[in-house]
Amino acid sequence: MSKERVVVYPGSFDPITNGHVSIVVRALTIFDRVIVAVAVHLDKAPTFSVAERVEMIRHTFRSKEYVDQVEVDSFTGLTVEYARRRGSNTIIRGIRGISDFEYEFQLALMNRKLNPDIHSIFLMTDYRWFYISSSMIKDVARLGANVSALVPLYVNQKMREKFKLPH
Repeated sequence: MSKERVVVYPGSFDPITNGHVSIVVRALTIFDRVIVAVAVHLDKAPTFSVAERVEMIRHTFRSKEYVDQVEVDSFTGLTVEYARRRGSNTIIRGIRGISDFEYEFQLALMNRKLNPDIHSIFLMTDYRWFYISSSMIKDVARLGANVSALVPLYVNQKMREKFKLPH
């Protein structure tokens, strides 16, 4: 019997976007299971609490199609240590452009130094989501823009509630 191939997809996911969803769905064509791991950064002030972010991601992947393949969790500390604890030797990161690559490449090299048994894999986001980021989506949503095509429906609803925008 072969060992289950599990990948950790860490990030702040504040909030999860369709670009993130695309990465998870594509990762499932390579791995048996994806752990979407919400990183808790004590020095950052996120818009959504860890519990809210975890709940939005779980809601996004609640269908029977994903229930056994996508797990949502949160963690503090080093991603390589979290991956090791979870029995994964692979971290997946989404890349939108050159600036993402430079940062992610440095991070991957540091992770490799910290634990050479943990591998980093980069997936390009789908071209439809190349230009979006959670920060940009929050900025325009706060100003009343319709971002429903850029985030899962439930996330859009939660953002409208958070920013007290009309439905």
